[in-house]
This record gives sequence, C-alpha cells and structure tokens, in this order.
Amino acid sequence: MRNFFKANAIAAIACIAMLAAGSYAEAAKRITIRLAHPMAPGNNVTLGYEKFKEIVEAKSNGKVRIQLFGNCMLGSDRVTMEATQRGTLEMASSSSPNMANFSKEMMVFDLPYITSPEHQEKLYKALDEGALGERLDAIAAGIGLKPIMYSEYGYRNFATTKKPIKTADDLKNLKVRTTDSPIEVAVASALGMNPTPVSWGETYTALQQGTVDGEGNTFGLLNDAKHTEVLRHAMDSAHNYSMHLLMINKAYFDKLPTDVQQILVDSGKEALAYQRAISNDLEKKAEQAFVERGIVITKLAPEERAKMRELTRPVWDKFSNDIPADLVKLVQETQQ
Repeated sequence: MRNFFKANAIAAIACIAMLAAGSYAEAAKRITIRLAHPMAPGNNVTLGYEKFKEIVEAKSNGKVRIQLFGNCMLGSDRVTMEATQRGTLEMASSSSPNMANFSKEMMVFDLPYITSPEHQEKLYKALDEGALGERLDAIAAGIGLKPIMYSEYGYRNFATTKKPIKTADDLKNLKVRTTDSPIEVAVASALGMNPTPVSWGETYTALQQGTVDGEGNTFGLLNDAKHTEVLRHAMDSAHNYSMHLLMINKAYFDKLPTDVQQILVDSGKEALAYQRAISNDLEKKAEQAFVERGIVITKLAPEERAKMRELTRPVWDKFSNDIPADLVKLVQETQQ
C-alpha cells in the first residue's frame, strides 16, 4: 500500500512539473512590446493606442502583450523616439514637429497652412493608400524606424495665459512655447512672437510661472493636459497640422515572426480608423470645455486668417532646401 501511495505521489509531482514546464514554455513564447507616448489620459491619441493594445492582444490570443507608458512616463516624445531608434525601446509615438529631430523631411507637415481641415479625408487616403504614405515609410526606414500608425493629432491653435488674442497683430512680442521643430520656431518668429522651445512635460509649469505667455496646440490636448487651468484666451488659428507617428524599431520588427508582424500592421490600421473617427468629436468637446472654463476663443475672420497665411508664407521658402519639392507637392495634392 505504501508503494502505491508513493507511486501516485511521484506521478502527481511529475504531472505538476510537466504542467509548470508547459506554462514556462508558453510564457517564453509571449512577446512583450513597450509603447511610450507623451499624451495625456483621455486624449484622442491615447485612446487610439489603448485600442491598438486591445486589438493586438485579442488578435494574438495573448501571445503579444503591449505595455503602454503614456503621459511622458518614460520621457518626452523625442527621448522615447531616440530610445526606439537605438533599439532600447520597442515602440514610441512622436508628434510630427518633434520628428524633425530625426529627419528634416518630416518637417513637411509643419509648414504653415499646408493642409486644411476641409481636405482631411483626402489626406488620410494619401497617407494610408497613396504615394505620400509610401514616401513617409521610406523616410522612416532610412532612420531605422517603421510607422505603425499615423495617428490623428489635429490642428494647432494659439492660446495665452493673459493677453487677449483676436488678430495676428495681438500675437506680436508674446513668448510662445514651441517644440524643437525649426519650422515651428520660424512660424512664431514670422508672426512677431518670441519662440521658446520647451519640452511638453515642462510646458504647464512654464505657463504657470510665466516663462512663456502662450503656446500652440490642439484644444483637445490642452484640455486633457489641464492647461485650461492657466490659459485664458485662444484663437482658432489652425496654423499647422500635426500627427502623432507611432513607430517601431525596424530591426526589431523585421526579426519578429511573420504572423506577429501582420498582427501589428493590421491592428494599427483598425485602431487608426477608430482613433480618427473619435477625434473630431473630442476636439469639439474640448473646445466647449474651454468655453465652460471661461477661456475666450476668438474665431478668426477670413481676412485675419488670410493675413496669417501671408505673414507665414515666407517660412516655406526658408526651408525649401530642407524639404524636397516633390514631397511638398505630394502633400499639396491632397488639398485639391
């Protein structure tokens, strides 16, 4: 009898060991991908990446896990994109202006008024299916990255902490926060402002302490990041369009199993469709939140918008040697 129990005990231990070994083997097959971005909770970009995580993990039946690090948790978009480029981080998202740190060609979207909201669907189509998207993919590959999502960020509007801004002239002499994008700096200068590059994570404090008088960004992000606590005036300048580009280290991507590569690409497309679909409504809600907060938003008269276009148009010529003419043309073709 004693031998019987002993034999059963050994069998049970062997069975447990086999199950544990199987579990460890299964865990070893799982792929964890870290995704860092600077956007605030509830922002349209953040929601898009949360959807991306959900879709990837569902499509892979848990084989691929996406770890999200938002709200500058791992650093600014420049810092995390540099880490992704080096391969010390798998994925990062950067605003298109901050991508100027990696390729001057990425500055094309920073050109003032090169795109407009009424032609947004044409721009999407060119990015997703056309030569414009193919060109950006090639640019990214040249710097060791692969785009997964051209996330909708939106149109930047100027906002200030104290001074009312109702016309282009009201912008003169304001200390305005910019990214490191040379074009964004040049646009501010062309409008008579004093550009002050400040990282996104430090912008709230810079506004609060008076280091800068204002900034240019989407109403959505400004509201989500609680900048509405210090802002008092704004205008719908829509002076440039920005995307948030979700990139993966290309060498890392190329080494992934083919099925995982396809899951990431397909999930990016599905999450992007969702993200773009919710962005417009979120921006409108954010604008209403501005109003409820007592922030005065000036809707520019057509002649004032035309004046801002005229004042900033020389910026295009200033950067004509940095941004290939054919790339500019690809973007302009989406606006016809």
